[in-house]
Amino acid sequence: MSIRARYEKELKGVFDSLVLMCRHIETAITKCAKALVDRDFALAGEVFEVDKKINKLEREIEQACLRILLMEHPVASDFREVSTALKMITDLERIGDQAWDIAEITTQFGDEEYIKKLEHIPQMAVIVVQMVNDGVQAYINHDLELARSLDRTDDKVDALFNTVMSDLTALIKKNPDNAEQAIMLMMITKYLERIGDHAVNIGEWVEYAITGTRPENE
Repeated sequence: MSIRARYEKELKGVFDSLVLMCRHIETAITKCAKALVDRDFALAGEVFEVDKKINKLEREIEQACLRILLMEHPVASDFREVSTALKMITDLERIGDQAWDIAEITTQFGDEEYIKKLEHIPQMAVIVVQMVNDGVQAYINHDLELARSLDRTDDKVDALFNTVMSDLTALIKKNPDNAEQAIMLMMITKYLERIGDHAVNIGEWVEYAITGTRPENE
């Protein structure tokens, strides 16, 4: 097998592992959001197990990328493709950590009724799950338009974030007894907002892999 054929085989393995890592992350985000809404502590516990799989895949992909880089002196486009995968798995692993954080906070809620109807937080979760998937697909398919669209999609996440924060702040002002639960919900909302930011970061690395440059704001 030629060096080039080995390179392409190894890179396909990276692609496959990235897709699997993405699926685990989507599962983690979906489960932690559902666990929050349903007050399902057992489901929240499942997120902790999924995070272990995400961390394992990060290590495996990192090792595979390093093997590829040591295989030959890659041309510029090959180097960008592999280095982008290395950057992406860092963002993906952090997203997994943030899903873990949301699940951990979920287990701290008592039996009291939620001070706010949980409508915007699940909406944020659905959007960021799609953003993570779009980021990985944009990388695999070299889809520049899809990569660039993540920044616009993140505007929806930010709008929902601002709505939730405004609502919770008003509830604290109305009744200081709401503060403890409101702060926990604020933290969850912030983690989802950060997941959106990481997805945007993935899109920007994909743009670098395709074009050789990242957006000017970076």
